[in-house]
Amino acid sequence: MNSRRFVRTLCSGALAVSLGLAISATQAWEAGAFIPQLLISSTIPGNGDLNPYGIAFVPPGFPSGGAVNAGDVLVANFNGSSNLQGTGTTIIQYTPNGAIVPSVPAGTNGNAQTFFQSPLNGLTTALGVLKRGFVIVGNVPTTDGTIKTIANGALQVLDRKGKLLATWVDGTFLDSPWDLTIDDNGDHALLFVSNVLSGTVARLELDVDASKVEVKHKTIIATGYKHEPNGPALVVGPTGLAFDEKSNVLYVASTDDNAIYSIAHAANISSAVHKGALVFSDPHLAGPLGLAFAPNGDLLTSNGDALASADPTHPSEIIEFTREGNFVREFNLDAGTGAAFGIATALNQGAKFNVTLVNDATNAVWVAHLSDE
Repeated sequence: MNSRRFVRTLCSGALAVSLGLAISATQAWEAGAFIPQLLISSTIPGNGDLNPYGIAFVPPGFPSGGAVNAGDVLVANFNGSSNLQGTGTTIIQYTPNGAIVPSVPAGTNGNAQTFFQSPLNGLTTALGVLKRGFVIVGNVPTTDGTIKTIANGALQVLDRKGKLLATWVDGTFLDSPWDLTIDDNGDHALLFVSNVLSGTVARLELDVDASKVEVKHKTIIATGYKHEPNGPALVVGPTGLAFDEKSNVLYVASTDDNAIYSIAHAANISSAVHKGALVFSDPHLAGPLGLAFAPNGDLLTSNGDALASADPTHPSEIIEFTREGNFVREFNLDAGTGAAFGIATALNQGAKFNVTLVNDATNAVWVAHLSDE
């Protein structure tokens, strides 16, 4: 099939689903829709924060008795209500309930509500959930929405009720937490963090019990990713991370390099590599941001469109490619540029909803189910 025709087919099928048209998931898939069974809800909380960045599923086994439950979706907002970049302070929680919301009026938020209001501003894509009952979120703040006032960030640790337990500040290992991923083993975990202002990736070794999370060791495992100020995006650098525990490989979406890299032996290397091995770089990429494994084992990344090389006829796309670097397909999230950012998947079998995305253009969260085929 002609590649341009394939893209148009995908976009038309996805548009039908996003508009809530009465078609089945099978019909949508046959029509070329990348994401069937789509739900949509606003991410705008009561204080009016905008520009959703980070997104995460609450995993199975998450303790009850808190404000969130397994299967819920958390979204971190980067901008405040003024829409100045790096001034947002909220994490919203959304419970997918099966109701398709074809459009969400401005200022409403479906069944979403505020889970956490941070004392720090500029919450980023660095958002993750530990199955023992903790949420970790990063920030990269500004005071006026410009690169001139951008400052070093931190990681905050919250309990399942949205209470702030700890703030980790470290100018070497956590100078600007832009994204993260977690290898969660219950009482211990590995936390991988990308730093956008220094172009590095750090590994934090965590001990986790019922009441706290402690950092036992920190290591910079990769350096050299291109990073610089950017007009549309404020700043660009290494962003999305996806860790494969079985192969011990960490995948990195380097926005400004316009490429996906892999770091071998990521769980135990003791010194930093330079970027790692190039996995995927072709014309379908336009500043990759979020990164996650699809249920079939492929990788999904979101194009942020911040680079001058971005194709305006293919804006805001989610790209699927194999771990060997072979392009599979692309899906248009929004008709405008710069809408695609955070992406998360739940790979546990039986999950009713296993993929979720943010749409920066509409300040919305999309939740769906993908088969493992």
